[in-house]
Amino acid sequence: MFQVQQDEGFPQREDKIEAFWREQDIFKKSIEQRSQGALFSFYDGPPFATGLPHYGHLLAGTIKDIIPRFKTMKGYFVPRRFGWDCHGLPVENEIEKAKELSGAISIEEFGIANFNEECRSIVLRYTEEWKRTVERMGRWVDFDKTYKTMDTSFMESVWWVFKELWEKGLVYEGFKVMPFSAKLGTPLSNFEANLNYKEVNDPSLTVTFPLASDPSTALLAWTTTPWTLPSNLALAVGPEIDYVKVYSEKHKMHFILAKARLGEYFKEDFSIVQEMKGRDLKNEKYIPLFSYFSGHKNAFVVLTDDFVSTEDGTGIVHTAPAFGEVDFFACKKAGIEIVCPVDNNGRFTDEVPDLKGELVKDADKKIIKTLKEQNRVFHHGQIRHRYPFCWRSDTPLIYKAVSTWFVAVEKIKDQLIEANEKIHWVPGHIKKGRFGKWLENARDWAISRNRYWGTPIPIFRSDDGDIQVVGSVRELEEKTGGKIEDLHRHFIDDLSFEENNKVYKRVSEVFDCWFESGSMPYAQNHYPFENKEETEKGFPADFIAEGLDQTRGWFYTLNVLSVALFNKPAFKNVIVNGIILAEDGTKMSKRLKNYPEPMEVIHKYGADAIRLYMLHSPAVKADDLRFSEKGVELVLRQILIPFWNSFVFLSTYAKIYEWTPNQNPSKPKASIDQWILSKTQELIQKVELSLNNYELNAAVDPFVSFIDQLTNWYIRRSRPRFWADDDTSDRNEAFQTLYDVLLELSKVAAPFIPFTSEAVFQELRTEKMPLSVHLCDFPVYNEKIRNIPLEKEMDFVQRSVSLGHSLRKEQKIKVRQPLSKVHIASANKEILEALKMQKNLIIDELNVKNIELHSDETKFVQRTAKPNFRVLGKKVGKLMPQMQKMVQAFESSQLDLLEKGGTIQVELNGELIDLSPEDIFVERKIAEGIVAANDPDIAVVLETSLTDELKKEGLAREIVNKINTMRRELGFAVTDRVSLKIQSSDFVKNTYQEYKKYIDNEVLAVECHFIPNHGTEWDLNGEKAIIEISKANV
Repeated sequence: MFQVQQDEGFPQREDKIEAFWREQDIFKKSIEQRSQGALFSFYDGPPFATGLPHYGHLLAGTIKDIIPRFKTMKGYFVPRRFGWDCHGLPVENEIEKAKELSGAISIEEFGIANFNEECRSIVLRYTEEWKRTVERMGRWVDFDKTYKTMDTSFMESVWWVFKELWEKGLVYEGFKVMPFSAKLGTPLSNFEANLNYKEVNDPSLTVTFPLASDPSTALLAWTTTPWTLPSNLALAVGPEIDYVKVYSEKHKMHFILAKARLGEYFKEDFSIVQEMKGRDLKNEKYIPLFSYFSGHKNAFVVLTDDFVSTEDGTGIVHTAPAFGEVDFFACKKAGIEIVCPVDNNGRFTDEVPDLKGELVKDADKKIIKTLKEQNRVFHHGQIRHRYPFCWRSDTPLIYKAVSTWFVAVEKIKDQLIEANEKIHWVPGHIKKGRFGKWLENARDWAISRNRYWGTPIPIFRSDDGDIQVVGSVRELEEKTGGKIEDLHRHFIDDLSFEENNKVYKRVSEVFDCWFESGSMPYAQNHYPFENKEETEKGFPADFIAEGLDQTRGWFYTLNVLSVALFNKPAFKNVIVNGIILAEDGTKMSKRLKNYPEPMEVIHKYGADAIRLYMLHSPAVKADDLRFSEKGVELVLRQILIPFWNSFVFLSTYAKIYEWTPNQNPSKPKASIDQWILSKTQELIQKVELSLNNYELNAAVDPFVSFIDQLTNWYIRRSRPRFWADDDTSDRNEAFQTLYDVLLELSKVAAPFIPFTSEAVFQELRTEKMPLSVHLCDFPVYNEKIRNIPLEKEMDFVQRSVSLGHSLRKEQKIKVRQPLSKVHIASANKEILEALKMQKNLIIDELNVKNIELHSDETKFVQRTAKPNFRVLGKKVGKLMPQMQKMVQAFESSQLDLLEKGGTIQVELNGELIDLSPEDIFVERKIAEGIVAANDPDIAVVLETSLTDELKKEGLAREIVNKINTMRRELGFAVTDRVSLKIQSSDFVKNTYQEYKKYIDNEVLAVECHFIPNHGTEWDLNGEKAIIEISKANV
């Protein structure tokens, strides 16, 4: 107890604490001791182990740690299990790079079995680094029973989920225009397509489409994707948009375009020949650009559709249904079948022989050249715009119609919205905002990927198109007659079975890895094949947490599957954190090295500093955080070090006086002790309430402000009581109070800063207490200790003192310099009574000789009334200017009435209007010519003129300050007596002699000689002094 290693930094102390937890198996004990408690269910989203954890993981991991720690301390049984996301593009990309493979053809030549086993070999590459970082950050989670999405048990449960959806009629195969990565050879979800937009330069091409009925008149259409023009099958116009037919002298022909876009294309030498609505152009046929699909049924005709706008282009849209979602639906409605002459590697097929084998984006120049030769280009320029890139390969995406398997999300949209109503979102605006709006616009979910390393989709199809879906390993074994050890493609792709004279073979696709992670609540436990009761008992989860980006990712897929399966949300409570950016506001980038490595920062400042920095930031409210190492350092300096130093202060004097805690203390007499004990109860209440509501910012803020109150008010005000030589009840009560407060604070802070809390607790712990602070119960709010009137009283005092200190700072008068008097004025009787009770404290804090309290503030403060335009404007409307003049002319009695909550009735234009405090702001300003400051209720006035006596007393305090500074810098113990040598002016010497008893007592001096010396030079309120100190021989 009360042992402090002076040379130990926070990171070193944390290392010792972590070793203690490991040696004593504290995490396991914390789970086991609550095994009979109510279950608190928590789902942990699986990260990829192919990369190292970054600050986003540290933030989410810290949030995931706090709530389970708190719930455990509240008596709940909170199992915490880590998982690994093993499948998907990130892993495949690694192997493609390592083996110099590019696209589907090269992978299949390499061999699917070889490729998948290579993927398997690297999936868990960084698991040890992950474990080390997670544990070093103080997060407790079970790494011994991790689930992996590549485990057969997990994959089998994913099959079960899929079959359930199939049997409910929620799975179908269809064409859909989707973001498509030509590099990876697979469609991406809309969520993935939004992850990586870039500013790029693309062609800006306006092309002519001569009418079949009149080739001298051409429709003008604009595109930034010339590679889609060989697949053009229609043009679209807005039915109610105004169009014009113009004659161009330059081109000697007619053109049709939207009237609103005329100025962008024709500046001079043109005339309008005809005006029409878009609907008048419907079914007009035109001459195709190319002959590749010239005989296509129902094609090369003008369609009308509401998606057409006049914001850019010509108001006429080139339509290639295989490469645009709105194009697809417009042509489908018109009975125009798609053509798609582009393969899964983004190259033209032999349907366009002139471009066969070329990458579509590379073909732009050739297509433009051909069209120019045919005189079909009206204008060719360049445009800079935002374009989606593949988030994994960093290559441009294309939009392409693909045959894929879908979950029919739109069928269950209403149930999804209803389920969302049952979820408690933090912050609350996500519920109806980002997530709610995403649900309202939910589209059917493309769940298949044309890839290799993933869970194969268990659809088996015969040659005539009949489908059977397999939902378990056992079912597949029964159908194929063989033993199934692994469900990956290279183990089951060659399997087939025969029924009713039909041979069924599996389709080639694998699941989108979001489908796997969305199945995690069931698959982690191999549900329903095992752990059925355990899984159902923990569903929906009581709590999950991830970043804002998961509103369209994991949060979404979890709920789609849970609603589809059980018509329930997947979780009850969720905390959404913001995104952590580099300090300059850009995305964190390993390549740019625009952020400090996490482990380096941990080793420099400690994990608690990082945790508290992130928790005490906008990131816990789903806002972005620009990560700053200076911010971490500031948290350490302003919060953690003061917390630790509070214990060091107690420890220092407890050892000197051999003080030991009383396990059954009585109520202390000193009001400041009662106050800090009451504030401790307030803290317990606020933190528990906030954590129960999952509002981390509301939980952290009181904890942070409490440390400030403890160190900068309670300890600072109580110091003399601790170092008093006499063993009095007052000294004992001060020790006991600080001990009790720190003990409770260590428990309240434990979920947030587990290392520092443990370090403090271990030094306060008695043998009867639990082995660790994390085995303790969370403190229970005790209303009997709470003294709200005293808290308010001290708050009024602190506000008054704060105003006084701000005045001193403004006037550049040190607090050490005594002043003659302070005047404090307030019209609030409660405030005046409180200040009267604490007069001596205020005098001491502000270092003044006298205090005068005033109920009449008019000598110091000018009050003015102003209308609350937002509220009052609704009442008086256009009469606001007259009302404003009337309000500004209110008398003092009227302002008094408003401040007491009363209502004023005024007459305006013959109408009686009641004005309440909501309608009127009463503002205060300090009267001119005095040194004063004010807040809404209190005005403080300082008399700043200095007498010689005041100057001497100020100088005496300055001498004490400088000598004690030297004591600290020279490493003297708090009990060391010292000898002094001072070389200075007669004024300094006379002052010292006059205040000798005070100075010697404050600095523990046994002698002082005013002689030349080789000490440190100081400025003592304008007096030069050289001071030398040494330990006294006593």
